[in-house]
Amino acid sequence: MIGGMTCASCASRVEKKLNRMPGVSATVNYATEKATALVQDGVTVQDLIATVRSTGYTARPPEPARPARSAPADPGSAAVGSAVAEQGGAGPVGAGPADTAPGTEPAEPAPAGQRELRTRLWVSVALAVPVVFLAMVPPAQFTNWQWLSLTLAAPVVLWGGLPFHRAALINLRHGAATMDTLISVGTLAALGWSLWALFFGDAGMPGMTHPFTLRIDRSQGADAIYLEAAAGVTAFVLAGRYFEVTAKRRAGSALRALLRLGARDATVLRDGREVRVPVERLAVGDRFVVRPGEKIATDGTVSEGASAVDASLLTGESVPVEVTVGDSVTGGTVNAGGRLVVTATRVGAETQLAQMARLVEEAQSGKARAQRLADRIAGVFVPVVIALAVGTLGYWLGTGAGPGAAFTAAVAVLIIACPCALGLATPMALLVGTGRGAQLGILIRGPEALERARRIDTVVLDKTGTVTTGRMALVDLTVADGEDRAEVLRLAGALEAGSEHPIARAVVAAAELAGTLPPVTEFANQPGAGVRGVVEGRRVAVGKPSFVAPAPPADELAEAVAAAAAAGRTVVAVGWDDRVRGVLVVADQVRPTSRAAVARLRDLGLTPVLLTGDSAAVARQVAAEAGVDQVHAEVLPADKVEVVRRLQEGGAVVAMVGDGVNDAAALARADLGLAMGTGTDAAIEAADLTLVRGDLMAAVDGIRLARRTLRVIQSNLFWAFAYNVAALPLAAAGLLNPMIAGAAMALSSVFVVSNSQRLRSFRPVGPAGTLGDATPLG
Repeated sequence: MIGGMTCASCASRVEKKLNRMPGVSATVNYATEKATALVQDGVTVQDLIATVRSTGYTARPPEPARPARSAPADPGSAAVGSAVAEQGGAGPVGAGPADTAPGTEPAEPAPAGQRELRTRLWVSVALAVPVVFLAMVPPAQFTNWQWLSLTLAAPVVLWGGLPFHRAALINLRHGAATMDTLISVGTLAALGWSLWALFFGDAGMPGMTHPFTLRIDRSQGADAIYLEAAAGVTAFVLAGRYFEVTAKRRAGSALRALLRLGARDATVLRDGREVRVPVERLAVGDRFVVRPGEKIATDGTVSEGASAVDASLLTGESVPVEVTVGDSVTGGTVNAGGRLVVTATRVGAETQLAQMARLVEEAQSGKARAQRLADRIAGVFVPVVIALAVGTLGYWLGTGAGPGAAFTAAVAVLIIACPCALGLATPMALLVGTGRGAQLGILIRGPEALERARRIDTVVLDKTGTVTTGRMALVDLTVADGEDRAEVLRLAGALEAGSEHPIARAVVAAAELAGTLPPVTEFANQPGAGVRGVVEGRRVAVGKPSFVAPAPPADELAEAVAAAAAAGRTVVAVGWDDRVRGVLVVADQVRPTSRAAVARLRDLGLTPVLLTGDSAAVARQVAAEAGVDQVHAEVLPADKVEVVRRLQEGGAVVAMVGDGVNDAAALARADLGLAMGTGTDAAIEAADLTLVRGDLMAAVDGIRLARRTLRVIQSNLFWAFAYNVAALPLAAAGLLNPMIAGAAMALSSVFVVSNSQRLRSFRPVGPAGTLGDATPLG
């Protein structure tokens, strides 16, 4: 955890020092105040900390998280996470009360550094306002007003600006210069000049007045004081710094809220008794009770009961999901209905919640290519600015201007050139964008994913589990003349209740919607053919038509069988008394939102392509329902990579959406990989974006959010560069008063931070494919 960084050049210095260590590849993020290092054998965290401290900053290892809510450590990497800077950085992410109701988590108190910064700010503002007022309003300049200004301005510069002076001194000891150097030298120089003019020049004479101008007067000399510039710049920079710290803390709140989602205790069944234990003591295989209103302690499978689970804080979905025996549940979600008994399948760092937190934190620590360029510029910018200020001083003196005017122009150059905005441009947008994504169930792995999301023009969609639900469902029922549809379905469901086959479960699920199923006796299963049994005195058979009855089905049933076979669907016959009474058609259904999602992908300028290992008939049916024109069917798992590669060789920039182990290689090969969070760990690990919601519409939201975050980063960098490029010549030409320069410098950082905060208003696409607000697509 890094402490004491105050600008991008600080982060650049630490990063360079770490990367000079043998076997270390490090990234330092100014906004999150974290260093992430990939190290080889023999390099320890203590070695990294020693290097950071030798550079003039504080460092310590990240706080150990509780096992049940911690993110898994990345093998081969050491994290030197975020620390509270002396100037008031964001504190380490902590775990708050776990069992408070959703949306009612108590607000965390501001860290000590932030409170100290706030105190310095308000005291400095209270003292600086009269100084600036007296300097800007000549009629208010009473006799000896200048001495009152000195009395008020000196504490602002010396105490209010102490963090800048302290950091500048530390950097000077290490032969470095940062933004604090510019602020410290500029304000102390303005105060020092004013002291000289007051005590040894003409400025201290009773009755002295001078007008306030935005430009620099070449005649200024020993009668000019710059107390308003020194105090005003200090107050403005403190205000900008406090705004940055507050915004960074607010931007990191999504990750803190994510970490607080986990439950604190669990009611475990031990020897027939219910025992309350901390979640850290849960183990895979433990059975624990979740009562209505309680949080589910860890990932698991429902072994008893049925309920509705509210996963809104984890996935962004507002509608609770119905679960029953055999369904998977996620730790951190809330049991909104009946009593459940859950068998733990993943605990600690392996849970989905911990993995989400790890992915979000990794994304917030990354840097885009443009930000790396900005960091390199910031690393050399400060020495160049100091040289430019010295050159400005010499030029003005050489052209016959008074020493006061020359000095004022040099101070303006020092103050306006601070590269704060450059250092904040990417990290702030990433903090807000990835935090908002986490709230909506969209996990962005890093800034590289944002850059690739902008370039993609083709999206390859895996069929099973992505476009479709991945579960068999009853989609059609045809009965012979004279038969009752409800009766046929009821008897078929009763018999299939004795089977665990996916097709049987689909039939049972449909039958149970109509009412309670009757009991079955003499149940018999013939693998590959069907099942038989006695239901309410009838010998019922369900399975292949030839298994159900020796005679072929009636014409109307034969037509239904042929139509289903042509569409690639599965047909199940139902009959008794050696006669087929009905035909059930079972298929993997297209998700209700898939067609709308495909249409939205087209609106984003993407060409959808369906990829599946199923038969061409099934693929064409699903593609028609989803609105996809291009289809690649009967593709073996190993050949999915080849399909992606051929598309890329044809000039396409490909995004791949999938959820299975067989999709992992294709996800990694694609220019942008999007994994359904309901899928396998292998798919999630290979992807650039993870979509916690098992819904293709989440892919639309993920691409939209990634593109919008990148646009904010680009606009931040543009205005930060444009500001410095435009302002430096103006300051060197004497067209900017130092106080105005200080205000403009602080406002540039405020602009970058507030521009990034706009991402908090990002809205997902609604259920019908419409946006939740008026925000345009993309």
